[in-house]
Amino acid sequence: MHRFGDWTQTPKDTFFRRHRVLAINPGSTSTKISVYEGEQESFAAELQHTSGELAPFAGRRITEQFAFRKEVIATALAKRGLTMADVDAIAARGGLLRPIAHGTYRIGQAMIADLKLGAFGEHASNLGALIANELAAGSGKPAFIVDPVVVDEAPERVKITGVKAIRRKVISHALNQIASARRYAEENETFYEKVNVIVAHMGGGITIGAHKRGRYIDVNNGLDGEGPFTPQRSGSLPVGQLIELCFSGTLTEAELKALNKGSGGLMDLLGTDDLREVERRIAGGDAEAAAVFEAMAYQIAKNIAALIPAFDGEPVDRIVLTGGMARSAALVEAVTGFVAAVGCSVTVYPGENEMFALAKGALRVLNRKEAAREYRPRG
Repeated sequence: MHRFGDWTQTPKDTFFRRHRVLAINPGSTSTKISVYEGEQESFAAELQHTSGELAPFAGRRITEQFAFRKEVIATALAKRGLTMADVDAIAARGGLLRPIAHGTYRIGQAMIADLKLGAFGEHASNLGALIANELAAGSGKPAFIVDPVVVDEAPERVKITGVKAIRRKVISHALNQIASARRYAEENETFYEKVNVIVAHMGGGITIGAHKRGRYIDVNNGLDGEGPFTPQRSGSLPVGQLIELCFSGTLTEAELKALNKGSGGLMDLLGTDDLREVERRIAGGDAEAAAVFEAMAYQIAKNIAALIPAFDGEPVDRIVLTGGMARSAALVEAVTGFVAAVGCSVTVYPGENEMFALAKGALRVLNRKEAAREYRPRG
């Protein structure tokens, strides 16, 4: 009956309260929070952190921001009259942990220890589990992370390179990747475990992943700028020319790392990381902008097509385009045209949808559709 109207609740919801989940997603200069009642968002805020507020933490480990960020969240919730008594669970964005399978993980001491130590790297997302754990302490309410960036279900053949000392790492937009694949499955009345899809997350970083019947089996390392070039990242480069550039003496190590992640891609090529500005230049007759735009679309499509072998001969059911740049009709049209020979349709889910994905992960556990996983230290 829902499809014949604009219902946000069913008769069942009138008698059985929907679980309420607080979602927390720390970024480099802001922290997003949302409260969901079932799958309905009832409150959302993006808490901006000014340069002045972050200045005392410059050059220090990301975990030094823990108390500051937690207090900002607590204040925002208090203004809405919300306490932990009002929620059933917290779902936080997961950080840099050891490689793990996809799923919803209960936040425990092993996870907290690795994040506090920065054992696998420093990133703003490391704060998510720390804050969620502290907010939930003493309340009896569970705290989870969902599909962190280190989800790695790739077989050995994905990791081996032609240099013994270098192995490919799997770090990606796993949360939105898997959520988008699940959404496609749900909309087609099936399950993540039943579909083969390629998901291209297109944002400041681009990751293109293969999802084979409920397993996330291959994806480029978006954190290190592997894959297509992006608004701010260089993408994969010709190795010989890169080595020559590294030893040319024209750039410092810091400058090279910035070109790889931060000031590369569209920023280096066109002086802007805003795709809308690039499209405005193209509309104004800028041939260079048009060439760069086409090259980026082509590289995205090329990396999509490169994942066909990951499915071992099985057909690909769908290509899904998502992320902030999926809002660009021109980019979607260009990529769709380039991948036409793959032989499947393209579905577009604009935006990152991360807050909803966090809530959904917690709800699957609360509704007993899946069990919470336990994070264990390596060894």
